[in-house]
Amino acid sequence: MSDAQLDQPTRDPAHPRAASMRAVVNSTDGGPRSLELRDVPIPHRPPGHVLVEVRAAGVAFPDVLQSRSEYQHRIPTPFVLGSEFAGVVVEAGDDSGFAVGDRVFGVASHGSFAEYVVAPADRVLPLPDSIDLIDAAALPINLLSADFALLDRGQVQPGETVLIQGAAGGLGVALIQQAKLIGATVIAVVSTEEKAALARSVGADHTVFAADFLSEVRQLTQGRGVDVVLDPVGGDRFTDSLRCLAKRGRLVVLGFTGGSIPTVKTNRLLLNNISVVGAAWEGLMPACLVSLPEQWSRLSPAVERGQLRASISEVVPLERAAEAVASLDERRARGKIVIDLGL
Repeated sequence: MSDAQLDQPTRDPAHPRAASMRAVVNSTDGGPRSLELRDVPIPHRPPGHVLVEVRAAGVAFPDVLQSRSEYQHRIPTPFVLGSEFAGVVVEAGDDSGFAVGDRVFGVASHGSFAEYVVAPADRVLPLPDSIDLIDAAALPINLLSADFALLDRGQVQPGETVLIQGAAGGLGVALIQQAKLIGATVIAVVSTEEKAALARSVGADHTVFAADFLSEVRQLTQGRGVDVVLDPVGGDRFTDSLRCLAKRGRLVVLGFTGGSIPTVKTNRLLLNNISVVGAAWEGLMPACLVSLPEQWSRLSPAVERGQLRASISEVVPLERAAEAVASLDERRARGKIVIDLGL
């Protein structure tokens, strides 16, 4: 979409709602601090989609990558940033399962850092009245990615020991909580005592510091190693993560927040019968190979009981969205940052 198209109304001016909305736009691929708050047209709802009035939006690592057009699904600039949302349905098809006024949350390919967002109906989830919209906006990507990584890709079993890199981030918190529900022992890798306290508060059995995590893990496991490593960091930690694994261990790759993409020396895999698997949950959505409603049906009781809940460190207005994305990019954020469009 060109700048000219972005600046043109796409809705009938006679529509009872305004034709434009406030939104955070990536127009330069210049990274988080180049994002702009602009007035843009309210998006049109295609068939099979739902139009939601956004009350809150979660800040997730894909937003950092999309601010530079480095994400796996590239979107031509200019476009409205943002993947996670919670709000109220304002338009929906008769076969969508939703009605005007329904409280929902979900995931869009982009566009949630705005007053309205359009998303495919199968990526929009019903929200019980017991769950606050701010809490809901912090959930979908991390909650559902952690479920996929632990159960589908990691095949984590009760009684196993798992090591979680980046454990004080939004995804790390979701991994800790869900691993504990499975019945695993959790070792959380963190970089500061403050982050260690956060990891312990959400259920980690042990915390170790990133600077020397390999030797600490060997001590904690009496030299055996861990059954599974869950790694959203990559970078220079990756080789030592492999060394942490017990025989027949599994390393699940969730991303590269550390900045660099590591390589694997396959002799390490051979000697201890180790597996390295990817867990790109979002990458399966376009091909309908994961079902968000099925995942939510399984996880929602634990969310309603408070057993699965994002650790929200900061709630900011839409005007501070660029700063919030930059905080994630610069690894200053703890837990989850949420944008409140009601502020």
